[in-house]
Amino acid sequence: MGSEESTNDPYEGLESDFLGDLILPGESDYDDTRAVWNGMIDKRPAVIARCRDVADVVGAVEFAHERDLLVAVRGGGHNAAGLGTCEDGIVIDCSPMNWVDVDLGGRRVRVGGGATWRDVDHATQAFGLSVPGGVVSHTGVGGLTLGGGYGHLRRQYGLTCDNLVSVDVVTADGRFLTASEDEHAELFWAVRGGGGGFGIVTAFEFEAHPIGTEVATVETWHPIEDANAAFEAWRDFVETAPRTVSGEAIVWGVPEDPHFPEEYHDDPVAIITAVHSGDPVEGEELLRPLREFGSPLFDFSGRTRYVDLQQGFDPFFPPHEHRYYQGSVYLDSLSDEVVADILDRAETRPDPRVLYYVWNLGGAIADVPEHATAFSGREHPYLLAIDCKWDDPETDEAVLDWARSFQREMHVHSTGEGYRNFPGLGEADDIESQRRSRHDETDERLAEVKDRYDPAGLFGPIHTVTRSESARADGGHGG
Repeated sequence: MGSEESTNDPYEGLESDFLGDLILPGESDYDDTRAVWNGMIDKRPAVIARCRDVADVVGAVEFAHERDLLVAVRGGGHNAAGLGTCEDGIVIDCSPMNWVDVDLGGRRVRVGGGATWRDVDHATQAFGLSVPGGVVSHTGVGGLTLGGGYGHLRRQYGLTCDNLVSVDVVTADGRFLTASEDEHAELFWAVRGGGGGFGIVTAFEFEAHPIGTEVATVETWHPIEDANAAFEAWRDFVETAPRTVSGEAIVWGVPEDPHFPEEYHDDPVAIITAVHSGDPVEGEELLRPLREFGSPLFDFSGRTRYVDLQQGFDPFFPPHEHRYYQGSVYLDSLSDEVVADILDRAETRPDPRVLYYVWNLGGAIADVPEHATAFSGREHPYLLAIDCKWDDPETDEAVLDWARSFQREMHVHSTGEGYRNFPGLGEADDIESQRRSRHDETDERLAEVKDRYDPAGLFGPIHTVTRSESARADGGHGG
């Protein structure tokens, strides 16, 4: 690194060996590059280091360490709390590192730290393979994996992090190492669900699964008056379904989209869905009873290309354009009482585009012993997720109050735990569930790993405390 006194350019020491782009305030592409998925996050980093390779990441980490800079790390930038950016610090942007290599014989997939699930699906589906990923394809592989990773294949093949074989990591002191079950095993344990505050993952190696290119799905949209019956029918079906079936029961408003008749736009609806991860012909027959329930307004069920399934919700959650909030709470059951309490919120949603949904869990997720990875929450049968989307800053308080009070009210049906990848906005009101979701043994082990690989806290604390500190929390990947 160059001396600060030798130049008027504060980034000379970084620029000299950096192959990627260093983007500074005032440059033409600065505003576009600093933007993250959540449009309500508006931070101005001092520099954005767009890394082309591992050497760029090492150089950026060493530079940040020497200058004691606030660090944020960006993969897909999809984290709703805005962990992929920071104020006045350095954003280490791995998004140019979006390569994907498929080892067909070994059914292994190596993925660059900046790839999205669209990148992975594109490469693997050419061979009829899949790595269990998220449900919105522009989500970053890094953020989803390090926080756990629920997707359409979860009950058959587990969490995304359960399919992780190894990771390449740049640590806070600039070391490059590979972590797996056989080397740096404690670090490998921590990055499987413990977040990214232990280093920057520059590559992920996953196990892939042969699911083919088509899957059987059910997706029926029902009038809100039928929501109770629809949710209960969905619950009764998934509770006895094989682990090849993963689904969601959703409350939403009909989007203002040409695929839907204008007279239905914004009307509240209950949507019941299921995905079968096996043979699509067998899946259609297995899912038929759920498809035949009620008199839906719309029926989008049938055999679907897997890549289309993965991208189906993308148009409704575009990056940068809207304000977003994502919260969650695990549920101990989905009794009639719980269903009724969930649906009581249907008509009070502060915006027609606000949706919430219940995921059925179990299956392969629960097969993994509780402390085998840093992920907590495997024992729960359901997850309630709350996805808020709106545009007017003046309604921020009303939307956030609605979402947070909804979560608190549902604590009577749960332990109050939440899912790390739906962290709210990283403020104190949002992170209490993240604290509750950690068992003492997991907390202690995470702290030990943190002390070993990031003793000075370059990548911030394990838990987010406030929005001003959120860039350092989970700093190893911002989603």
